[in-house]
This record gives sequence, C-alpha cells and structure tokens, in this order.
Amino acid sequence: MPTFEPGALTRILNDLNEAKGDRELISSRLYEQVYGELHRIASRMMRRERPNHTLQSTALVNEVYIKLADESLSNWQGRAHFFGIAARAMRQILVDHARKHTAEKRGGDLQRVTLQDDVALTGGLDLDLMALETALEHLAEQDARMARVVEMRVFAGMISREVAHVIGVSKRTVDEDWKVAKLFLPRELSGNGAT
Repeated sequence: MPTFEPGALTRILNDLNEAKGDRELISSRLYEQVYGELHRIASRMMRRERPNHTLQSTALVNEVYIKLADESLSNWQGRAHFFGIAARAMRQILVDHARKHTAEKRGGDLQRVTLQDDVALTGGLDLDLMALETALEHLAEQDARMARVVEMRVFAGMISREVAHVIGVSKRTVDEDWKVAKLFLPRELSGNGAT
C-alpha cells in the first residue's frame, strides 16, 4: 500500500470539496489513502463480533466507502471529520446487518460487541450491538454530543483529540463527555437506566 505524506488526506478531501480536477481520479486517490485505516478499524470491529458473522472486514470497508462516496459532496473538514463520518457509517451498517440477522433468526444469536480496554465502558464488557444502539439512541435524546463522542470512540477508535476536532469542542469537554457516558451506558445496558 502506498504511503502518503502528512496532510495528504486533507488535501484530497479539499480537492473533492472544491471539485478541483477529475472527481474520479480524486476519488481513487481518496480510496487509496483511507482504505488501510478503514480496514484496520473494520478488522478491530469484526473481531468483536460473533465468530460466524457473515460480514467480513473487507465487505464492511467496501460498504462504508460506498456510503461515503454517496456523501462525496459533503464539506469534509479533514481527516478526523472524514473518519468521524466513517464511524457513523460503520455503526449504521453493523446495526442494519444485526437487525436483518435478528429478524431472520427471530431474536436468536444477537451480535455481541466487546469493547476493548482503550475504549471500554467497563473493562471487557461484552455488549449486544442492538442494545448498544438502543442505549446510544437514549443517550442522544439526552445529550447528542455525548452520543457522538461515544460513537466516534467506540466505532472509529478515535482518541479524544480527534473527536474534539470533529465536534468542534475542547479535548477536555470530550474527556468529560466520555467519563459521563461510561457511567450512563452500563446502567442503560443493564436495564437500570431511565426509560
């Protein structure tokens, strides 16, 4: 895989935003630039899924990229913003896949997500993806920004500084949101949260 100098992704995204040059060529450069990172994120996420999962990392990356290509007219604000949107796309794809699988099985073998220590809500907590989605929806009703922080930390593995850049708040605000979310979500997931 080719390596790019720092800032290359931001320049490519700016070219897309400003429609500079051949869009097909720019999109190809974008794919080359982000594929490796998207694949690493997808691989990490798929390791948390059930062993017989029918969606593979490469397929998840391809689906995400197709979703992002549909949003190619978005006003990309740089690398962190792009991967923030990618996190949301991965979340939507995995949740849609889980819903389809659950409907097929009528509730059996719900997908499980294990949150790693670097983004764990509580050490090694094994979560049901559908329950996490519901908990995030409830969190978003109370605090949309905090839900966005969780989404980017859990689904894209972003660090606080990157999340802060995407959302447009300080790193300290992101850290505080993350701290509160780590208290809220386990209660919500255990069924003890407010409804």
